Formats: sequence, structure tokens, C-alpha cells
Amino acid sequence: MFTTLKPALNRFPFVVSLLVFTISLACSRANAAGAIQFNRDIRPILSENCFACHGPDAAKRAADLRLDQRDAAIAKAAFVPGKPDESEMILRIFSTDPDVVMPTPDSHKSLTPQQKELLKTWIAEGAEYQGHWAFIEPTKPEL
Repeated sequence: MFTTLKPALNRFPFVVSLLVFTISLACSRANAAGAIQFNRDIRPILSENCFACHGPDAAKRAADLRLDQRDAAIAKAAFVPGKPDESEMILRIFSTDPDVVMPTPDSHKSLTPQQKELLKTWIAEGAEYQGHWAFIEPTKPEL
């Protein structure tokens, strides 16, 4: 009877070790992720869905709105840092009206519910931008 259980019992410490390692790795990544970061979390969403019409190219820019520059976006009231419910961006991305919703239906782009919530949370946290990663001085992470 014990001969059939012996191989399973021999693997038990390995399985437990693997489980502990996996959980600790997941926890460390969650802690490392921390708060929302513009370069990591927000810029890819805006780049993929918004910058074509609201980016650096003046010839293609719609509504004279730049979302690639924080001051320009705030000046046009695209968002109010700390107040997502007063931000035009949030009103438009959550809208169901095809004449108001962003990105526009004819762009064939859309935001996932997770992306919409991430943008809303980012604005609630102050809508901070970061410079290009190449110009940010590296810092040593805490252990």
C-alpha cells in the first residue's frame, strides 16, 4: 500500500517549494507594480488609441487637443487631475453616444473596460506624466 504512495510523498517537498516560490514571485511583482505609472500603464493606451488624432502631428490633430503633453491636455480641459468625473476624457470614453464617444467609431479602435478604469484611476491619482524612459535617471530599487 505504501509503495504506491512513496513516489507521491517524495515529490511533496518539491511541490510545496514550487508553490511557495510561485506565490512569493506573484506577491513581489504585485508590490513592484505599485501605483499607476504613465510610461508603463497609460502611454501605451493613449499611443494606441488617442495619439493618432490627439498627438504631436499638427496636420492630423483633431479639436486642437494634444494628449501627449500634460499641460496642453489640462489647458483644453481634457482631464482635471484628481477629478475624473469632471474630466472630458472620462465622459467621452465611457459614453455610449456614437457622436461623443472616444475613440470615434470610425477609427475602429476601442478601449477595454480595464483600460477605461485604468485611465479613470490615473486621473483620480493626479494624472502625472513621465518623460521618455531614456531621459529618466535610473534608481536602485528597494530590496
